[in-house]
Amino acid sequence: MKILVDTHIFLWMLSYPERLNEKRRQELESPANEIFLSAMSIAELMIKQLIGKINISFDPLDMAQKMGLEILNFSGVAAMKLGQLPLHHKDPFDRMLIAQALENQLYLMTDDAKFSQYPCKII
Repeated sequence: MKILVDTHIFLWMLSYPERLNEKRRQELESPANEIFLSAMSIAELMIKQLIGKINISFDPLDMAQKMGLEILNFSGVAAMKLGQLPLHHKDPFDRMLIAQALENQLYLMTDDAKFSQYPCKII
């Protein structure tokens, strides 16, 4: 299975693994699965740090690579898909993750209930 993790799931993996339920931990640890972190999640973290919304004391790109996560670049095709998505969710970073999941046929691991309003596969 190919899984794209939402930004908060990535942060939980790093700092609060107890917040991940057993099913999610199993999926993340299974060698049969490919786990992706979006470049947009890294952008989100950097912007939120810059405006003082969060404090990041680590290099997210370096940590993702050390954790064995594959970085998923944001494509022009995914950008075009943003114009086709209904506005159930107005957060631009979350919309980009949804577009990437749909474009690449990935499962999306999130705790955000609004994601279920889109035709992506949620874990």
